[in-house]
Amino acid sequence: MDSIVHFEIPAKDVKRASTFYTKAFGWQITQFPNFEYWSLVTTASDQNGTPQTPGAINGGMGKKGTMAPNAVTVTISVPDIDAALANVKKLGGKVTGKKTPVGDMGFSAYFEDTEGNNIGLFQSTGRM
Repeated sequence: MDSIVHFEIPAKDVKRASTFYTKAFGWQITQFPNFEYWSLVTTASDQNGTPQTPGAINGGMGKKGTMAPNAVTVTISVPDIDAALANVKKLGGKVTGKKTPVGDMGFSAYFEDTEGNNIGLFQSTGRM
């Protein structure tokens, strides 16, 4: 079973959104070095960023429509992103974002399900 491992919140103004989520929920928000994307730490995590509480996930934030999708999106971890995208298409979904490297951590892609929801996929290289 492939699990949801990440969420993304798009922001028109990342600084304003960061202030909001920090003050509203106590999240720790930090920008990735040399990357217009921010880590949203919502739960205690180990040194690799893996949540310590079962079922908890952390997320990310980027500029709406450029470094993040246009709507809040959950991301599913898959062992083979190409196979997952092929299966999505076979089942009536639509690929909306091609396979893209995420630093040396892995690959991401996006699809639209049969109900019009945008969902992310992530394939880890094991270097997180």
